Amino acid sequence: MPKDPDGNVKKYLYTQNREISWLRFNSRVLEEAADETVPLLERLKFISIFTSNLDEFFMVRVGSLFDLSLVSPDEIDNKTGMTPAEQLEKIYRMIPGMIVRRDQLYRIVSEKLEQAGICDVNMNSVDAAEKRYIQQYFRAKILPILSPQIVDSHHPFPHLINKALYIAALLHDKKENISLGLIPVPASLPPFLMLPGEKGRYIRMETLIKNYASELFGSFRTEDLCVLSVTRNADISFDEDKFDDIEGDFRTHMSELLKKRNRLSIIRLELSNEISGAFMKLLKKRIHVTDYQIYIGKAPLNMKYVFALEDELSGKDGGSLSYQPYHPRWPEDLREDMSMIEQIQARDRMLFFPFDRVDPFLRLLNEAAEHPDVISIKITIYRLASTSKIAHALCRAAENGKEVTALMELRARFDEQNNISWSKVLEDSGCQVIYGVEGYKCHSKICLITLRQGEKLQYISQLGTGNYNEKTNTMYTDLSLMTADPKIGLDGTVFFQNMLLGNLNGNYEKLLVAPTGIRSYLLDRIDREIQKGQEGYVCIKANAMTERRIIDKLQEASCAGVHVDLILRGICCLLPGISELTENIHVTSIVGRFLEHARIYCFGRGEDAEMYISSADMMTRNLNRRVEIACPVTDPDLRQMLREIIRTELEDNVKASEMLPDGTYRRKADGGLPVDSQVVFMEKSLHKEENRMAAPKQHHHGGIAQRLRDLFSHK
Repeated sequence: MPKDPDGNVKKYLYTQNREISWLRFNSRVLEEAADETVPLLERLKFISIFTSNLDEFFMVRVGSLFDLSLVSPDEIDNKTGMTPAEQLEKIYRMIPGMIVRRDQLYRIVSEKLEQAGICDVNMNSVDAAEKRYIQQYFRAKILPILSPQIVDSHHPFPHLINKALYIAALLHDKKENISLGLIPVPASLPPFLMLPGEKGRYIRMETLIKNYASELFGSFRTEDLCVLSVTRNADISFDEDKFDDIEGDFRTHMSELLKKRNRLSIIRLELSNEISGAFMKLLKKRIHVTDYQIYIGKAPLNMKYVFALEDELSGKDGGSLSYQPYHPRWPEDLREDMSMIEQIQARDRMLFFPFDRVDPFLRLLNEAAEHPDVISIKITIYRLASTSKIAHALCRAAENGKEVTALMELRARFDEQNNISWSKVLEDSGCQVIYGVEGYKCHSKICLITLRQGEKLQYISQLGTGNYNEKTNTMYTDLSLMTADPKIGLDGTVFFQNMLLGNLNGNYEKLLVAPTGIRSYLLDRIDREIQKGQEGYVCIKANAMTERRIIDKLQEASCAGVHVDLILRGICCLLPGISELTENIHVTSIVGRFLEHARIYCFGRGEDAEMYISSADMMTRNLNRRVEIACPVTDPDLRQMLREIIRTELEDNVKASEMLPDGTYRRKADGGLPVDSQVVFMEKSLHKEENRMAAPKQHHHGGIAQRLRDLFSHK
């Protein structure tokens, strides 16, 4: 058993490595592809999501461990005591079995799709007309832009682009000298070609080019062919998030790394099929990988094409191959013919995405843009939709003379360019765009609308768990609170003032603000529940839990008899159910049609419980190195709404899995009626929407209490 520097063994008995926990989460994504109740194209999409997740895992997390193994090889993981090399060894041992399972499911789903008329063909399975069409397309559209390359003693090995596809060939010249042939699959080409005739037959571009590879190398004889792709360490931004659990100085680590690392080194080689020993030996020599870094899969090496395929096939077979379209409702406690500002001033409101439409918030922004009493709008922006109605509302407000301030995070991973583009649009419209505090990502979700009514200032505050992105609002479960609470409004004013000044140590009356305010509050409230012993209760719903101090405090709470429910979609480094350590801790993970994204903190039971919604996960980066906000929920009806969300998700026995003491998961199954929490929310929402559409003039003034009884009650 490993020990920490102080010789402590116990601290590792109830924790697991974050990378291993993440791999177990991704396995649960793959489970959705095995679920026969999921439509076939959706099952294929889950395989694609699993594959893309794994790609990013190698680029970011495995890449960070390679970096760490260079600059600090003796650095130990504070959950397991493993060094970077030991973590890498465990990761590389675990992944092959996952790839085998992925390939099995890909074969099963592909066969079922073929029966439904959706077929990923190869050149051996096309008819004469299709073959002529492919040949014509290749000669006209593909051949002119191909760039075959010979790699031998006279030609240097080219730079292989991260995750690009290449056709690789083992070549022999007339003297039987061996060379390596490479054909990059041009990124400008579509990922697949739909074939003429009955809609549903297609050939992937790499399959098509591979078929013609032999004739592209002229006089060389082609002995062996495959599609290959390399994964590189993608840590080009030196993002401190990658070193979440390193307790030393990050900048020192990075300065050392710059001296030692092989920039963007290859950490994985993927091949589409088995190849000869001579070919493999040549690839290993040229690409500089070892056996444990090589993966041979039977599924496509890049599966991002699946989403475009679904768009191409939309409408086929009555849509039975995909989820039926879901249309969120307008919340029945809100009137469509009444001012949003007035309704929020009457009492707090909350939207529950994707089951509620985002329209009430959009209407609030548009109303604020025109309202004569509104003097300013301030908002934090982490991710925006590419065609953002929210951004357009902010621009119109600025053009109407309102003071609009947007705190824009330019380092939102993979959304950097989109945010840069929107920042220019906002500035051109007269908005003040600021970029937060150096070294700290602003991940908080707050919008503050200030009104001058007479001699008084009044506030409408919106605080949420998810991004201001209308696209993800239809795919992620999130919460959006809208309140006229003056104390929250004043806190919001102080927050934006602090951000303008770069002050991370502000004082707030009701809001909790990281990096200084959330973790200390959480630890204090868990301590309060510890004082209650067996009467204590803690529930945290979030995306992940890695923060060591929170983990240790929850373990202490379990030993005191406190009941702890954790609803964590992804990583959980805390192992539950370990006798005399974490036996009162229960961990649930839900993976379904919508990505679980809402964060709820609950301490205590009944009317005395303290309840917050938050932008922050229980991760070191969120609580230490990001600007996050948690907001109390005090309205009785909204508190009941949060309780019912928690209760329904804890009762889920269809899409929910429970973590076992060894860190693995098993599906919940209590033998009772099946409860799919997302379906419960959807069905109730659809039923209410139908009623509203059938009787559009009937407004439910009694409001949210009845909505909750209808929305969350079980048949």
